[in-house]
Amino acid sequence: MNKQGNTYTFIYSIILVVVVAAILAIVSLSLKPYQDENIENEKRQNILSSVNVSSTPETSAELFNKIITKQFILNYKGEAIEGNAFAVDIPTEGKKLQKALKNPELQQALKDGKLLSETIKDDKALADVKFPVFVADIDGAIKYILPTYGVGLWGPVWGYISLNEDKNTVYGVLFDHKGETPGLGAEITQPFFQKQFSGKTIFENSTLKAITVKKGGNATGVHEVDAISGGTITSKGVETMIGDYLKCYEQFLKQIQ
Repeated sequence: MNKQGNTYTFIYSIILVVVVAAILAIVSLSLKPYQDENIENEKRQNILSSVNVSSTPETSAELFNKIITKQFILNYKGEAIEGNAFAVDIPTEGKKLQKALKNPELQQALKDGKLLSETIKDDKALADVKFPVFVADIDGAIKYILPTYGVGLWGPVWGYISLNEDKNTVYGVLFDHKGETPGLGAEITQPFFQKQFSGKTIFENSTLKAITVKKGGNATGVHEVDAISGGTITSKGVETMIGDYLKCYEQFLKQIQ
């Protein structure tokens, strides 16, 4: 075959592309276990951070197994369902919840402060959402850790909120984001914002109040924290995220108060 001809060049290019694609596929497959392990370690670290336990990728598994004494999955009615709580993909379930909450009946229930399990009798979209719960033992005290997922200014925000055994008082939180503005909305990851939540309460006389984010440093109540200056939209996204999820956990929280 004429190596100077177009046919040779074409065939050579195809072979080269196939070989490179095969090599990349092999490399990707070989790296996947390490990538999965990194994702799991980060998830463990985030869960532990919500109960104020510091860890590294190397120590997260050991600490998680020591501190997390129980984990299970609930539906929005507060009923336990089968499955591995740690294996639940929070972004996937969060997007399913966001879609379900577009139901006008659900939106009205949220505004009216009614129990979803009493208001929504058979919502297939909401019934399909999984709500994990992680139970931690911190120096002999029980803490309940609830995952959350929502929307900030530029993309997803997520986190974990831990509650004391009374299922009312916030023990700690962990928030993260995908692409919020550095120095503004991205500050939801910083201690000065997250530490405000500790000691706040989510119920008032058995009525779910959740946590309100107040603009302009005006937070004074037991259900309020200050928004980030210049990051109000992201801060409000965190407020909505927490409120939506606590509403779905409400039946469970009231059952064990």
